[in-house]
Amino acid sequence: MSVLVIAEHDNATLNDATRAAVTAAAKIGGDIHVLVAGKGAKAVADAAAQLAGVKTVLHAEGEGLEKRLAEAMETLVLSIAARYDAILTPATTSGKNFMPRIAAKLDVSMLSDITSVESADTFVRPIYAGNAMMTVRSRDAKKVITVRPTTFEKAGDGGSAPVETIEAPAPAAVSKFVSEELSKSDRPQLAGAKIVISGGRGMGSGENFAIIEKVADKLGAAVGASRAAVDAGFVPNDYQVGQTGKVVAPQLYIAVGISGAIQHLAGMKDSKVIVAINKDEEAPIFQVADYGLVADLFKAVPELEEELGRAGY
Repeated sequence: MSVLVIAEHDNATLNDATRAAVTAAAKIGGDIHVLVAGKGAKAVADAAAQLAGVKTVLHAEGEGLEKRLAEAMETLVLSIAARYDAILTPATTSGKNFMPRIAAKLDVSMLSDITSVESADTFVRPIYAGNAMMTVRSRDAKKVITVRPTTFEKAGDGGSAPVETIEAPAPAAVSKFVSEELSKSDRPQLAGAKIVISGGRGMGSGENFAIIEKVADKLGAAVGASRAAVDAGFVPNDYQVGQTGKVVAPQLYIAVGISGAIQHLAGMKDSKVIVAINKDEEAPIFQVADYGLVADLFKAVPELEEELGRAGY
């Protein structure tokens, strides 16, 4: 059996989500190959070669691969798919974009957002916004899988796999990447942060997010938000935590002014410790919180900032 892991990266560094996908691949069994598709991504291929358990790294370069457009990835992956029994990639925005297309072209079922590998053909994935877990057995000869990176251990280094350069076929369509606008921040990236503090509709406005940003700066935390806060225009949508946003599992998650709709809980309930601050004692967020404070956030959060200052943060 051979398993292909498609790496998640920014053409400069290997994303830790790839390490989680490699761990999932190891649980399936067989030889693990990693595909690094990008532009100017030689450093990423070299980093992938050092992952423990990886037998071979395939490195493909191309214009359409710089942002891993769905059409370009489809053409590339299909050109080598016959070699593999399973194809995996992290369940990120990029992976969710191109993997369903590959599954459709291969005429197999899409196994999305798996959280556990029970055997080579049996997997666990969340349904109903994470309120139930479904065990799925696939009879397809070839498995196409996206992996939820927060639920698998990150594979370590120690490998020394050879890097093989492969040709990138011309994309099947003529779409092209035009531009992107990203929020710049000195804070940790939301998906990989050890501490996350998120605000909800209760923040009242985007300007009021400054009070949780001060706490985030003291803790070295990332700032997130509920969909309600994003839809209200308080913060950009790359702050969103939840079923239709980013899935996080930090050591500490602080929810401020967030009621706790199931769509939001689906994105953060695997956090190790959850702290909720909300003036509504009936808010659903308190059902999953390890620590809850029923209080006015505009009083409680500045007091938290002061206490952190006294503690030397």
